[in-house]
Amino acid sequence: MKKVKIGIIGIGNVGSHVLYTLALQGLADEFVLIDINEKKAAADRQDTFDSAMFLPHKVKITVAHIAENDAGDGKQDQTTASQDTDGFALLRDCDIIINSVGQIDLLRVGHDRFTELKFNIPAVRSYAGRIAASGFNGIIVNISNPCDVITHELIRLIPLPKGRIFGTGTGLDTARLRAALADKLNVSVDSIVAYMFGEHGSHQITPWSIASFDGIPLDVMEKLDPRFSFDREKAEHAAAEGGWVTYYGKFHTEFAISLTASRIVKAIIYDEKAVLPASCLLEGQYGEHDVCAGVPAVIGAGGVELIPELPITDEEKTRFHECCEVIRANIARAAELN
Repeated sequence: MKKVKIGIIGIGNVGSHVLYTLALQGLADEFVLIDINEKKAAADRQDTFDSAMFLPHKVKITVAHIAENDAGDGKQDQTTASQDTDGFALLRDCDIIINSVGQIDLLRVGHDRFTELKFNIPAVRSYAGRIAASGFNGIIVNISNPCDVITHELIRLIPLPKGRIFGTGTGLDTARLRAALADKLNVSVDSIVAYMFGEHGSHQITPWSIASFDGIPLDVMEKLDPRFSFDREKAEHAAAEGGWVTYYGKFHTEFAISLTASRIVKAIIYDEKAVLPASCLLEGQYGEHDVCAGVPAVIGAGGVELIPELPITDEEKTRFHECCEVIRANIARAAELN
């Protein structure tokens, strides 16, 4: 059987949990970890290595060495690093790269993801060319925020076939929505089909016209069962803003987003053709062009293989367009950054 190799760029709270989640689920055989703080990456490698007895199978984990002039301060611990002059070269034969670079602490100064943009755009620009130069020809899944803007930037900078670069987008927001509805309605979360569309941020919507319970439209269920007569606007708002509850409690999120990424990875590895929300480059779907936004997509071995245009209402399409306009404005702001 072909072994699966995954690279993770950015080994902070999210990157380390992605590593652990993928290893625990047995979804990869080999990992390459890249972070300017090699000591932190080496610690997460060791922590996962110490779990070998409890993992589904043996995994190999390499901490890539970033040359001193590329690392920023040159204070990285060299003892656990690869001897490659450029650790990004180790990504060449990876099947998937998870991009999770970021400084989540920046959000403490304000409820605005643009603060992350000012750090993450220059960071991505500093190594995107090195990913391309490595000869990497797999799939890139972006987690870094603002997810839609960073995903758009990666597509612009790294020449990979259509659908090979996309973001987790509203995948986590959709999970929040379904979990909250399942809890409120006292039903299985697997029985609910509902999606968040738009920005992975404050500007996203729930197209209730395509939401259903075990195949039955919610509009129909509302007439059959009083439990389904809930405040939809409040539920949508809670899904869009729920992440801040977690953030202000511990100043980062890690569990749910890591599982969101691992679910996407599983769909790729097993060529599931699964319909999952993701930040995708739209090329006419829902009337939108040249913008990355969260929509349901068919994900398989080729990455995003299809973006089916679901039959949302004209009103929902208008609201979705407003979300995309916010993303476009932030893409324009990113273009102005050095």
